[in-house]
Amino acid sequence: MTGRLSLSRNSKPSIPHAAAKPKLLFLVSEDWYFMSHRLALALAARDAGYGVVVATRVSTHGTAMEALGLRVVPLAQMKRSSANIWNEIKCLSEILSIIRQEKPTVVHAVAIKPVIYAAICSHVLKVPRFVAALGGLGSIFSDSGLKARLLRPLVKGLFRLLLNRENTRVILQNANDLDVMTRGCGLLEGNSVLVRGAGVDTEQYAARPIPDGVPVVMLASRMIWPKGVQEFVDAAIKVKEKTDVRFVLVGRPDCENAASVPETLLVKWNREGTIEWWGHRADMADTLAEATVVCLPTYYGEGVPKILLEAMSVGRPIITTDMPGCRELVESGRTGALVERRNAESLARAIEGLLSKPDRLALAGQEARKMVIAEYSVEQVIDQTLRTYGPIH
Repeated sequence: MTGRLSLSRNSKPSIPHAAAKPKLLFLVSEDWYFMSHRLALALAARDAGYGVVVATRVSTHGTAMEALGLRVVPLAQMKRSSANIWNEIKCLSEILSIIRQEKPTVVHAVAIKPVIYAAICSHVLKVPRFVAALGGLGSIFSDSGLKARLLRPLVKGLFRLLLNRENTRVILQNANDLDVMTRGCGLLEGNSVLVRGAGVDTEQYAARPIPDGVPVVMLASRMIWPKGVQEFVDAAIKVKEKTDVRFVLVGRPDCENAASVPETLLVKWNREGTIEWWGHRADMADTLAEATVVCLPTYYGEGVPKILLEAMSVGRPIITTDMPGCRELVESGRTGALVERRNAESLARAIEGLLSKPDRLALAGQEARKMVIAEYSVEQVIDQTLRTYGPIH
């Protein structure tokens, strides 16, 4: 009978299946990096209607991620510094297997190696949407050593081949990296998106008054040489000859990085009183509040350093290197000072200059927080990034 549903005695009415959630798969090398740089985005995507899966090397954060409603798929073969061809083949195979099994709507890969491997697998398996997040171009593009010079043309060629696809968007954090990718790597302009940093929660990192007493100059990062650790220590020696200042390193060595600072050396500096080494701190909002000035004299290929944004949000003036991704945060000296890369003397002068003017310190801290709220909040970053995933169907 036309226009009516006919049921036999034993049949049951058919109920339409609820549309399956679109699935977002993050591919990130380390779970600690995901927690510090991508967790807020993942939770926002979950709340927007995505089923969120995180493929990562699990060390200590797997249970915490699952408690937040994120499914975790351990990556066994991903090693950031590996150059073993057999291990890399196994890593690529593992990623291919994960994507084939998960069948994601969107793959969001972070950093150069995960981006290249996930792009290959996503293309082979015809993933509808691929997002490549390059939070800085790293040592391959910033170093002048033989290894970087040999790898750079290969990486550029792979970017040109893999990322110029209609279903692909590449997130870059500063204008210089955008220029390198478009002009140097041949990335089509329509495939690139400028999202300035991973954002900062300005409520969690609320403004705090600069503490009284002996000034504290702080460098918080992974303890690797390209973050400017040696320059910081050398500057500490110079400044402490003239005035009473505490110099503090916060963070731990990165054992997978060939440029990691030996823990024995950090312990030695701490014992001798050259600097204070506080090691890893989980309470970074409170830790940064103990600082008078926060430094990052990096010569690594940064995107927009999250630690500087967090320090600025707390209301701390910053001193950082005149390099892409860093120089934009020190706007005409309003929020702190820029120094020459690999130059401890330049760093020492900048520290002395800021500390000698308490009124300028307070004003720079206020301006720093204003800049973060206006341009670098996590809400802005999340909104821009979710748009790269396309509409939810």
